[in-house]
Amino acid sequence: MSRLEQILKLDPSQEIRFKGPFTDVVTSELKLHNPSESRVCFKVKTTAPKRYCVRPNSGIIDALQTVNVAVMLQPFDYDPTEKNKHKFMVQTMFAPDEQVDSQEALWKEATPDKLMDSKLKCCFEMSVEDQTNTTQQNNLDNSNLNVLEENVKVSNVPVKPAASSEKVHFTSPKVTTKVNNVESELKQSQNECRKLDTDMKQLIEENRKLKDEGIRLRKVAISDTVSHTPIPAPAANALDDSQLSLPQIAYIVIAILMGLILGKFIL
Repeated sequence: MSRLEQILKLDPSQEIRFKGPFTDVVTSELKLHNPSESRVCFKVKTTAPKRYCVRPNSGIIDALQTVNVAVMLQPFDYDPTEKNKHKFMVQTMFAPDEQVDSQEALWKEATPDKLMDSKLKCCFEMSVEDQTNTTQQNNLDNSNLNVLEENVKVSNVPVKPAASSEKVHFTSPKVTTKVNNVESELKQSQNECRKLDTDMKQLIEENRKLKDEGIRLRKVAISDTVSHTPIPAPAANALDDSQLSLPQIAYIVIAILMGLILGKFIL
């Protein structure tokens, strides 16, 4: 079954051109003219929906009216050697006489024999100056990329581990300075630790000497106390009994006198 011929007049009719540079959004205009006496529904499709923004992308064109469709190309890195395969298709059909509530439902219910379509190619154009600048920029980017790849290759070269007796020498002055500072601080910390250790040993030795001196002083005090302590009673009893003290003699005399006095009173 042959398809219906496109009722709309498209301008441009074969291809949509976009003029660079493409570092920003580039807009191209597509005119859709309805030369008939009937209303026509239209819908614009593309093979690269992520690269383009179409406003409006669908609608209804009244009889003998024209609609301007803005096709906006999103920014991208233009490569003149890359072949452009993007295409657009303007699909149309006659609108029903009654009011259309949902164009989406209308398109779903449409049969292929009622559809008309036109296809357009996309063409990217660059001025000679812009193309030269783009080429130079691409060459510069490629050069930078090559340098980056070389740096990555150099950084991935395995380094032979240094022997335990060897010191690793850094080529960077900043890194060398930092390493020297760290070594200096480490040595200083080690010296301080040694000094603290020596001071601790001296304090321990002085503490031991003080303890010995305290013990010696205690022994001397105890010996002095023992030498000045009076002889206890048992030692006095060991003396000769004939050597009585004066108070003891007085007590004996008083006792004899008391006995004599009591004896006279009794007799």
